[in-house]
Amino acid sequence: MAFRQKTQRTQRTTRRRTAFAGARDQTQCRFCRGGIKYIDYKDIDTLQKLLTNRGKIYSRKRSGNCAGCQRKAKTAIKRARFMALLPYST
Repeated sequence: MAFRQKTQRTQRTTRRRTAFAGARDQTQCRFCRGGIKYIDYKDIDTLQKLLTNRGKIYSRKRSGNCAGCQRKAKTAIKRARFMALLPYST
């Protein structure tokens, strides 16, 4: 009897949390929340928020974008780099 109670107690303490409280708590990305259909390559202030200080593009997990908006942002950043509005690297 004492053995059964001991095993039940240890099983309760070893359970893990199922909820993850990380960077992606919001259900929609910043572009979907704003209703933005097209990410403009000339909007440098918005695009710089998606880049590191070295000029690399943040991942989806880090930036909080959905897959579709991440692809649109990638295209806009590459266009802005080509037009010399953003640097390729620093």
